[in-house]
Amino acid sequence: MKPLLLEISELASIAATLPFSRSISFQKIPTKSPPPLQASSTQLQPMEELPPKLQEIIKLFQSVEEPKAKYEQLMFYGKNLNPLDTQFKTRENKVEGCVSQVWVRAYLDQDKNVFYQADSDSVLTKGLAALLVNGLSGRPVQEVLRISPDFAVLLGLQQSLTPSRNNGFLNMLKLMQRKALELLIEAEKGDGSSGNGQIANDNSEKPVENSTSDSKVDEDSGVGFSSSKNGEDSSSGLGSRGTRIKKKLEKELSPIELEVEDVSYQHAGHAGVRGSDGETHFNVRIVSKEFEGKSLVKRHRLIYGLLDEELQTGLHALSIVAKTPSEVEAK
Repeated sequence: MKPLLLEISELASIAATLPFSRSISFQKIPTKSPPPLQASSTQLQPMEELPPKLQEIIKLFQSVEEPKAKYEQLMFYGKNLNPLDTQFKTRENKVEGCVSQVWVRAYLDQDKNVFYQADSDSVLTKGLAALLVNGLSGRPVQEVLRISPDFAVLLGLQQSLTPSRNNGFLNMLKLMQRKALELLIEAEKGDGSSGNGQIANDNSEKPVENSTSDSKVDEDSGVGFSSSKNGEDSSSGLGSRGTRIKKKLEKELSPIELEVEDVSYQHAGHAGVRGSDGETHFNVRIVSKEFEGKSLVKRHRLIYGLLDEELQTGLHALSIVAKTPSEVEAK
């Protein structure tokens, strides 16, 4: 027998015909809809790891409870974003996967901090771009690369944006991170060009000598330098962090050649030096078969991933030269 399902109004009518001494009333009990799925707070990147300006923006949006007010705040950001010069509205700078047209330009200053400019043909999308431009500009490349897309949850904009807008926002962040990494790679290659997202007047990569010495220390400058070939291990010229970096890369990438140079002395007084025993900046030159078939961007991401723990605990900047054996032999 099938269960008998009756509406509340029908139940009330039936009850009225029954010989009860007291009247019976029916009340509709409100039910709660399941909350929308979102990332657990334990899975989100801690806000204190985000750039200071981005933290300020997030706190501002969190202080606004009404979705409409958040939307208006976003529109305000868009209206106040400086327009991007037409010469930078190129295919290379265009964000793919956005409902509206969006362009992002990036460039580095002399300290290798990345700055952004952006524009869009939609005020709302321009507001999203402005949020990222204001939140990320002026920060070190490594810090920008460590930003997890889930920070968007902290903004609380999900109810104000369509799914396609949310996806476009994440695509903007991905393009900004990719441009930052590409700029750093160009800087390490000694490319002094400027303009469509390049660094100007940079000489970050020093020539590497073909020295037979395994390890050396420049006593005048305080530079620690360690090199090894074919598995030879010598790290006497490095401090504790430099030694850890060298051992980690040797273990995971089995390099044919590896040179790690501590150049933290060049950045004395830099923000990254505080609280990290002075070992904050390193030059790394590595030759490994693990780089075969990988682009420069993927090689650098691989190294950053291996050294993520160091980056989280005081390592401020890496200057990386990553080559395959065939690339070295071709020279």
